[in-house]
Amino acid sequence: MAGLDWVFIGLYFGLLLGITWWVIRRSKDTAADYFLASRNLGWFIVGASIFASNIGSEHLVGLAGAGATSGVALAHYELHAWCLLVLGWVFVPFYMRSMVYTMPEFLEKRFSPGGRWVLSIISLVAYVLTKFAVGIYAGGVVFATLLPDVQLRLFGTTLSAFWVGSVAVVALTGLYTVAGGMRGVAYTDAAQTIILIAGSVLITVFGLVRLGGWHELRAALPSDMFNLWKPLIPPGFEGTWAPVKEPSRIAWYFNDYFPWLGMLFCAPIVGLWYWTTDQYIVQRALAAPNEQQARRGSIFAAYLKLLPVWIFIIPGMIALALARTGKAPALGAIVDASGNPIPDAAQAAFPLMVKTILPAGVRGLVVAGLLAALMSSLAGAFNACSTLFTMDIYQKLRPGVTQHQLVWTGRVATAVMVLIGLLWIPVIQGGRGLASSASSWTRQSASSSAPSPMATRRARSCGSSTTSISSTTACSSSSCQPRRW
Repeated sequence: MAGLDWVFIGLYFGLLLGITWWVIRRSKDTAADYFLASRNLGWFIVGASIFASNIGSEHLVGLAGAGATSGVALAHYELHAWCLLVLGWVFVPFYMRSMVYTMPEFLEKRFSPGGRWVLSIISLVAYVLTKFAVGIYAGGVVFATLLPDVQLRLFGTTLSAFWVGSVAVVALTGLYTVAGGMRGVAYTDAAQTIILIAGSVLITVFGLVRLGGWHELRAALPSDMFNLWKPLIPPGFEGTWAPVKEPSRIAWYFNDYFPWLGMLFCAPIVGLWYWTTDQYIVQRALAAPNEQQARRGSIFAAYLKLLPVWIFIIPGMIALALARTGKAPALGAIVDASGNPIPDAAQAAFPLMVKTILPAGVRGLVVAGLLAALMSSLAGAFNACSTLFTMDIYQKLRPGVTQHQLVWTGRVATAVMVLIGLLWIPVIQGGRGLASSASSWTRQSASSSAPSPMATRRARSCGSSTTSISSTTACSSSSCQPRRW
């Protein structure tokens, strides 16, 4: 990192500080203001905030890593942008007219109080176990790759770059989330969206320039990596209805290499649930002043959601091509002697690209974009948890509380979530991102979550050579694991 890079990073944090200060000066001591920005967010802020909240550090690590191991297969989940159109045209009218704060509250009005309690508790637990865990882990991977020599000695203990980066991001994100509430999160998300997109586009452009163009990318990688639709039975296997998974024979419903049947019919179910009913996403639409602004924001977010294919997945493929061709020797660590991607090492494909192919100054802008992704996603999770706890649990237990007490409880709940995030760090570092938790992602789910992009497996491809296959978002025709991307 050169001095000019640190200047851009400093400007990024200065921008966040300025936005937070502006939001604090405009804030009101009411629940509507703290949790829904007084229901006064315009369509641009709504759309940008939806996009920034969805795009977290797990995208930077997971999508780029999956691009290096599996090609464009994960683009299926990014093309679920059409689900946001369903949110805007079908669900928003019901949500806006009901004037709810949370999805569990809407569930209570539609069905019963018991449904509200169940969804609130499940959502809170799922956010902590999945969104916090995977997001913080992926952020630690980014910092450990970009600044491996950074250390901090505290109370006789030396903290690595993973620890320093994770603690700094969680703490700083928590500060502006506690202080600004939903308005602070939404406006910083809008600024972070611009920075994130600009920085990620630069990675794609500089990567293609270093490689020699798109034709060189096609020449360096097998054609299967550019195929969006995968066969129901993997090449080299015999398909069967029997429940077996053997070296040469496999039940078609056991194929987890993105089979077309599962991608076509199963994955959209998860996408509709995430994009139209998840508090983490829908809260932004609820903060719009009317149906028109909420609908426009949803449509805008749908357009933005098409970008990750080009700014996250393609850079991962470019990283693999650069490593195979030797045009970026530093990227050689993500492949083995035969040029096949190493799943664990491929997780660092995006930050390695930032570190090795970008010039000074540009690198700082892209790092600011990485920080934007890390912080916007965590801020959204902190704010959603705070809203769920305060409006669905605390207010139900104490129905006569004042607006001031609700705001105060919301701030305390956010601070507690930040503390939980910090306490997760040693567990996450030891458990490598809680890959098992990410695999069962029920929001995040419980964000859409898919089988974790961090967990990959080796599968035999046609010919007897082995190819690294990301088990993230593996979706069979009989079952589909939810994924948050």
